[in-house]
Amino acid sequence: MKLSSKIEGLLFWKGEPVSVNFLMKVFDVQENEVMDALLELENDLKERGIVMLRKNEEVTLGTNHELSELIENMRKEELMKDLSKASMETISIILYSNGSTRSEIDYIRGVNSSFILRNLMVRGLVEKVPHKDDQRKLVYRPTFDLLTYMGIARVEDAPEFEKVNKMMNESISVNNNITSSEL
Repeated sequence: MKLSSKIEGLLFWKGEPVSVNFLMKVFDVQENEVMDALLELENDLKERGIVMLRKNEEVTLGTNHELSELIENMRKEELMKDLSKASMETISIILYSNGSTRSEIDYIRGVNSSFILRNLMVRGLVEKVPHKDDQRKLVYRPTFDLLTYMGIARVEDAPEFEKVNKMMNESISVNNNITSSEL
């Protein structure tokens, strides 16, 4: 498989910007190889619904600007709908853990949660903040709008918070231990 195709797959899976250095490390290639592959990918996607976006030394996949109006209308419609089961699962993880990384959320749900997290952020129900111990990680936390949506004044007011929080943190701890032992 061509490097440009591998990068495309990785960008699709990640669902968030990645640096050129990250791509060099993941694929064990030189910067010029990554840059050539990115140019090839950018050209391959030119007349498609998905485009590659670049900002400084980061790249990600996005939608073609010609779809902006359609996507904006769909986004507005989406914001008016009730939350999906997947959204409620993700909110529960974030609420009861009082903040989780995407990898922790993905581990608990068993699927990639990037799209759901993006939708929850667009709705203003969760926010992304730097991890207190590792500034390279991001933590998704409940917002005041989420507390209002849930009808609670504090995270700790969620039904059976202490019991579920304990279970959630144990599960996250197991995931972190497994991840650490693999390194």
